[in-house]
Amino acid sequence: MKGAEQEAVLAQIHEEELVELARALVRIPSVVRADGSGGEGEVARFVASKMREIGLEVTLEEVHPGRPNVIGILRGSSPGRTILFEAHSDVVTEGDPKDWRFPPFEAVVADRRIYGRGACDTKGNLAAALLAVAALRRAGVRFPGKILLAVPVDEEGMMTGIKHLIRQGWADGVDGAIICEPEDNQVCLTQKGALRAILTSIGRMSHGCMPLAGFNPIPPLAKILLRFQELERREIERLGFHPYLGFPSITPTVLRAPVAGEPQLNVLAQDCRAYLDIRTIPGQDHDRLKEALSRIVAEVEKETKADLESGLEGQLRAILAEHERLPEGIGYQAHLEFIEERPWTETPKAEPIVRAVEAAVRAVTGKEPVYNGVPGATDGTFLWAWKGIPIVTIGAGERMVPHQKDEWVSISQLVETAKIYALSALEFLKGGERCPAG
Repeated sequence: MKGAEQEAVLAQIHEEELVELARALVRIPSVVRADGSGGEGEVARFVASKMREIGLEVTLEEVHPGRPNVIGILRGSSPGRTILFEAHSDVVTEGDPKDWRFPPFEAVVADRRIYGRGACDTKGNLAAALLAVAALRRAGVRFPGKILLAVPVDEEGMMTGIKHLIRQGWADGVDGAIICEPEDNQVCLTQKGALRAILTSIGRMSHGCMPLAGFNPIPPLAKILLRFQELERREIERLGFHPYLGFPSITPTVLRAPVAGEPQLNVLAQDCRAYLDIRTIPGQDHDRLKEALSRIVAEVEKETKADLESGLEGQLRAILAEHERLPEGIGYQAHLEFIEERPWTETPKAEPIVRAVEAAVRAVTGKEPVYNGVPGATDGTFLWAWKGIPIVTIGAGERMVPHQKDEWVSISQLVETAKIYALSALEFLKGGERCPAG
């Protein structure tokens, strides 16, 4: 009987329908522009309409003006587990469209691929999740529990969509979640954490030919960054290579001097700033890491102030002061602000959601699952960290393709994904009976 139910569900997954749904989603440019234009409103309304066609209970909740989350519910025939599928509605910038082989929002099909911004990350997988839930509905199979399909905004930003969804109570009572992201249909059980920080170094503005008339904030900032690099090396030596996630990292990604206003070659900036993208792996305590980073900043600030008073910097100023009148009150400050924290996640293989996905992969592909980890954070980070929900990240799309020009997803792999999603839900909600292989 179980095999017959699976076959009935899989018979409702049609390639042509999946391709057209994915293409329709890609054609809606849900890029959140720097000027505030764009956004996910149109794609949210499209998804909500499709959910209603499927027969789901649908709710739209505005997170930011014109940017709503969409939540669909398919209820089973009796009480039971709750499974959540999550796929975000936003996409990153396409950059210069002239650099693309095909226009980024035309969803061109070529060589058994769909090309376009979001085809891989993650509108193809959103389409697969929609069709998987539709297949369960159309097949008429009876199952306990319920399925939630969540489509949050702002995953590519500060993940305000999933945070709002959790605060509104939608994750309450969820027993397991599948995060629909491009992972080559590998079963990803862990993902890196992230800390986002801003390092600011403050001196005094002056003419570039008279640096002692001010104080250059750039060398102390450079010293701090070099010590951050030493800390990174110590963490790598301590933790080693994670089999799924690789090494932890502390990476300065943006440097700015001055912080505001135009830079000029012959002007010593009042201040400078570095933005840091810090990625963590299991075994790293975020609080201890933040303490170590903050301690480095405090140490360099103290050393710099001491040098200003009695070190070489102070001696040079004393000599110059005998000949020139120097401004009073030259000093130095440094501070580190953490603006975002996303903990690493790790789901044990024994969790029912993992066993359900494993069984579905075997049933669809006839092969053993390949395990891996997610190199970045996903919306699943907060489902795991805030609510303790076991998560598995899996979906169509080569892992190196997202955020690049000529983004694409394989049609064959997308069909495979829809089948895996559908059977994962059936397996999980039926209570853990194994799916037959083949």
